[in-house]
Amino acid sequence: MNYYIGLDIGGTKIAGALVSASGKILTRTKTSTPKRVKPRDIYLCVTDAIDELIQAGGIRSSMIKGIGVGVPGIVDTRNHHILAAPNIALTGFPLSASLKRKYRKRVVMTNDVNAGLLGEAWLGAAKGLAHVVGIFPGTGVGGAVISDGKLLFGAQGAATELGHVIISIDGPLCHCGNRGCLEALTSRWAIERDIRLAVKAGQKTIVTKLNDGKLDMIKSRILKEALAKNDAVVKAVMTKAARVLGKTAVSLNHTFNPQAIIFGGGVIKACGDFMLPIIVKEVKADPFFKKFNTCRVLSSRLGDDAVTLGAACLAQV
Repeated sequence: MNYYIGLDIGGTKIAGALVSASGKILTRTKTSTPKRVKPRDIYLCVTDAIDELIQAGGIRSSMIKGIGVGVPGIVDTRNHHILAAPNIALTGFPLSASLKRKYRKRVVMTNDVNAGLLGEAWLGAAKGLAHVVGIFPGTGVGGAVISDGKLLFGAQGAATELGHVIISIDGPLCHCGNRGCLEALTSRWAIERDIRLAVKAGQKTIVTKLNDGKLDMIKSRILKEALAKNDAVVKAVMTKAARVLGKTAVSLNHTFNPQAIIFGGGVIKACGDFMLPIIVKEVKADPFFKKFNTCRVLSSRLGDDAVTLGAACLAQV
C-alpha cells in the first residue's frame, strides 16, 4: 500500500499524520513548537515527527510516497521556498529541499490554510465541491480558495490572503500595516481589543470574571462561555464581527461564485453556533445574487485534522 505524511507546522504545535491514499489516518503525532530557536531546531522537530509516524505506523520508509507540509506563511509554489513566516522561525529556510534530501521522497509545501481547505474539500464539509472559499478566523484570519478543483496560489504563492482584504478604509490598524483588514475586524485579537475598549468605556462584562480579571488575551472558550451567559458586551462585539464576516462572504461570493464558503478556525469552532446564523443572514440578504445564488455557508468538519489531511492530499497530486 501507498502512504503519505501530512504535517501541520504552526507557531504553537507541530502535528503530523500518517495517511492512506483514501484518507484514513493510521497514526498521529503532536509536539509543541520550540520557541526562540534557530530554523534547524524546528526542522529537527519535523524530522522527529516523521520518524515517529513511520515507526508508530509499523511500515517501511519505502511505503511513504510523499510528504505534504502546511506552514503558517507565504510559500512560493514554484520552488516551495518559504517567503514569509511571521510567527515561526522558518522564513528563508529550505525546509522542503532539506526533507527531500533526507527522505528521498516527493515533498510539497503550501500555506497551512490552503492545506486546511484542501482537506475539507477532500474529506470534510466541502467534499465533492470544485469551487470553494475558506475563511478561518482564529488568532488571525486565514483564507484560501479552490477554483475548478485547484487551489489558487497566484504568481508567488501569496494569493487568497483573505484576512488582509481591506474592508474599512478608515478601520483599525492591522498587524500587516494596513488599516481596516478583515483580520483587524474579526480575528480573536480584534475581538479582544473591542472588548477592552468597551470595558474602558465603562461597560460591564462577565469576561473579566471568567478570565481572572485579565483582558489582554481572551481565549475562544471564554468567548463561548460569555455568549452562553448572554453577556451583552460579548454579544455585541461578536455580532459585529459576524456581520463583517457575512458582508465579506457576500463580496467573495461575487468575486469567486463558489458552491460553498467554509468557515473554520478557533473562533468559529467555539462560537459558530452564535456567529454562523448571522453570517448566513447577511449572505441571503444580498440583493445582487439573491435570485440565482446557490452558495452555501458551511462550518468546517475536520477540526485539527484538516491541515494534515490536506497536506497529505497535496502530496498525492
